[in-house]
This record gives sequence, C-alpha cells and structure tokens, in this order.
Amino acid sequence: MGEKVVAGPFDLSDRQRHRGKLKQCLAGLARLLEEKRFDRPKNLMGLEIELNLIGSDGMPRMLNAQVLERIASRDFQTELAMFNLEVNIAPHRLGGSVFDQLTEELRTSLAYADRKAHEVDAGIVMIGILPTLDRDDLVSSNLSAVDRYTLLNDQIVAARGEDFRLDIEGVERLECTSGSIAPEAACTSVQLHLQVTPGRFADVWNAAQAVAAVQVALGANSPFLFGRELWRESRPPLFQQSTDTRPPELQAQGVRPRTWFGERWITSAYELFEENLRYFPALLPICDDEDPLRVLDDGGTPTLAELVLHNGTVYRWNRPVYGIADGVPHLRVENRVLPAGPTVIDVIANTAFYYGVVRALAEEPRPVWTRLPFEAAAANFDTACRYGIEARLQWPRRGRHGGITEVDAVDLVRDELLPLAHAGLEAWGVEPADRDLYLGVIEQRCRLRANGASWQAATFHRALEQGLDRQAALAATTRRYRALMHVGEPVHTWPVGLPEPVPLG
Repeated sequence: MGEKVVAGPFDLSDRQRHRGKLKQCLAGLARLLEEKRFDRPKNLMGLEIELNLIGSDGMPRMLNAQVLERIASRDFQTELAMFNLEVNIAPHRLGGSVFDQLTEELRTSLAYADRKAHEVDAGIVMIGILPTLDRDDLVSSNLSAVDRYTLLNDQIVAARGEDFRLDIEGVERLECTSGSIAPEAACTSVQLHLQVTPGRFADVWNAAQAVAAVQVALGANSPFLFGRELWRESRPPLFQQSTDTRPPELQAQGVRPRTWFGERWITSAYELFEENLRYFPALLPICDDEDPLRVLDDGGTPTLAELVLHNGTVYRWNRPVYGIADGVPHLRVENRVLPAGPTVIDVIANTAFYYGVVRALAEEPRPVWTRLPFEAAAANFDTACRYGIEARLQWPRRGRHGGITEVDAVDLVRDELLPLAHAGLEAWGVEPADRDLYLGVIEQRCRLRANGASWQAATFHRALEQGLDRQAALAATTRRYRALMHVGEPVHTWPVGLPEPVPLG
C-alpha cells in the first residue's frame, strides 16, 4: 500500500473516465501477453514484512513517523496505522544459500530498526495481530499521515455507507463496530513475491491457492484481538470485515468481498485482472495521462497505472502483480497469506516451504488443482484459520483411484508436502544445507504441533492460571513474546509460560 497518491474529491465524470482507462489498460495487458513482451525467467523472489511498534509495557506505540525518521532507510516504509512499519528486502535469485542470506539481511535490518525505535522508547515486534491492541487504538486518528491511507479510508467508508461490523466467533466471540478501516491495521503479514512468465503464471497461482491453507496451519500467529481469543489466525476474517464495502443487503445478494480467496482455478493471469474490473468498483478513480495503447503502438512499455492501483485495492490472498524493471514488463504472484513472525528463522522457514512446495506442485504432471475442487481449497483456508496447526484439511488421495480425504494438516505436510518442498528447492538450486535447515524447522513444528498461535494461547492461559487478569496476561504474553523473538530461536523451541519471578532480597 505504499504508492503515493494525492487526495482529492471525485465526481461522476472521474469515475466514468477511470472505468474507460481501466478497460484501455486491460486491453494493453492483453496485447502485451499476445505479443510476448514479458521478461524471461529470472528465478527472482521478494520479501516484505509488516511490523508493530510497542513500548516496554507491551502496549502499541503510535510513533512510526518518528521511528522512520531515525531509521532513514528506503527499506522501511509506513503502513496503515501509526504503530505499523514495513520492511522490504531487495529481490534475490532463488538458489544457493539464498535463505541464509535472507536471514542475515533480515536480522541486521530488524536489529538496526529496533535500536532506532529504542530512541523513542519503542521496539519492533513481528506478530500477526498485537495482543494488546484495544479498540481505542484502531481509530481513524491513528492512521498514518499519508494521503493514500486517508483517501482509501474515505472511499471505503463512503462505499460502505455505515459502520463496519466485526463479528468473529472462535474460542470466544468478538462483536463490535468501527467507523473506519483502522482495524485492518491490526493485521501484519509477510508478503512473498515470485516473478513468473505468463505461461507459468496460472500453474503457480493455482498451486499457491491450493497450499494457502497449509501455510496458515503451519504459520498461524494471530489468536487474539481486542482482548478476545478468536481464531488461531484471526487476520483473514478481520481483514475481510474491516474492508468490506458491502452493507448486509449486498452481502445477502452474494456480492463478492474485496478481501477475497477467489472462486475458481485459472488458466491465465489476464483472468484475475479482468475479474477485478468486472466485480469491483474503483475505490481510487485516479487517472494517469498515459494512453497505454498508444505507448504500445510506439513500441514502449505502458505503466498501466490505473490497472495497477485498482489491483492494489482488491485484497486477494494470492494477488497478481504487473510491474516494470529496466523498461521490461513482468508478472509476479504475490502471496499474502502468512502472518508476520514469530522469529526471523520462522519467517524464512515459512518462505522456504512456500517456494519449494509451490514449484513442485506447479510442475506435477497431474496437478493438485485438477483433483481438488476449488470449493474445498476455500473451505480448507477457513478451517486452517480457525484451528491453525490442529486443522484437518481436505486433500486428494494419492494413487490411481483418487478422491478426496480429510487429513491432519501436520500429517499432510510431513507425509506429502515436505518431500515436495525438498524437491522444489532442489529444482531451484538451493544448497542442501540451506534447504534442510529451514525445512527442518517446519518438520519440527509439525512433530510438536507448535507454532506462534499455539504458544501465545498456551502462555496466555498459563498467565491466567498464575493469577494475572486478562489484560495483564496479554501484556505479559506480549512482552515475553518480544523477548524470545529477539533471542531468535524458532518458536517450536520456546518454553510455554512466563519466566519465573526473581525473588526479592
């Protein structure tokens, strides 16, 4: 959400003109695909992580502008709310010791950012949803002072026409309303990018959709919101409800939400961009001066600015991305499934698993999406969000007779997907030691049935048993989480509970 836009009022003619420009952009994309203008394979991947700022008390700190001023690096940017930051790691070529390189770069960047945050009595924490957030923290006055966020909030609120209703029932139930999209800022995620050719795009996107539920089950790290214990990965229902432009009547009619898993397997990237125009009105009808078809006629590469901006306001869990590098267009699959954290090694383990298993699934002679109904993949995603590492998922049986069976997520990973991830990373040319280290973290999570969400929930309940009230238990859990995050050992090794108090005297 980092694009710079200038806020301003829109009238009816703006929206009509913008719709026409979107159609021109879509036609331009079709020509680029037909003329085979896209970049050749480069095996490039990218990584972005959204972060939270907290104080020594474990509570959120609304200080991202002050922290960013001290960090003074283009690798760090604002995010939606004042307690959010985002770090962007430069693209890397998949292969060799890439995951060790990413680990070192990320540890260095986060340690530096944390030191700078300390200068204003704040600290960095990677977590899906900060447990200590309160409803009063997620209000429009705490949105970052960036025109794009203000304008986006205004447009979503106007489209909605009434307060947003949050209603999430999990271990406990949360019911409340919000007058802005600020609750979306509670969701901090990892975004994984993979540059692909147009011919490979559909297979990679379909594979990413099929395995999204498994990613969530393994990496769930968001069990709390506003003091309530909800789903093991509460980001998806929160994100959908806090950006939902549909009043109840449109929801009842089956109008699609802007935060969307999708509804079918695809055969080309074009289908996703076309769906965006067909189903979703523009929230930011800003028109660029470029005529994309004329640029193509002149032998140039169009930016497709309207299409790119509109695509950024449709929140698919696996999103198509059009970009330009050195004057040459390319396509990426952006995977937005994973929560941030808990540690750098956990993030990189999730990353290694994703890139390995997606490559292997995309190259199978009998792809999983030809055997798994899309409705089952969507249902799996919800199930994994609810139950995390304890989820049971629908998956095609191996063997000649096929059919769908229900299996524990951890068994599916250990028996079928980890071997595929190993094969996929080998195909990328990743060093065996690099591959084995990070996929070993995934294997141990499965063996112990332990991830960030299970640790947070267990530690919170242990704190309650020790006599802390709910808010104190959440704050203590957050402080302990941050301390262990900075130690850096993977979450499956973390001791459950709070450290023993030091005796006085």
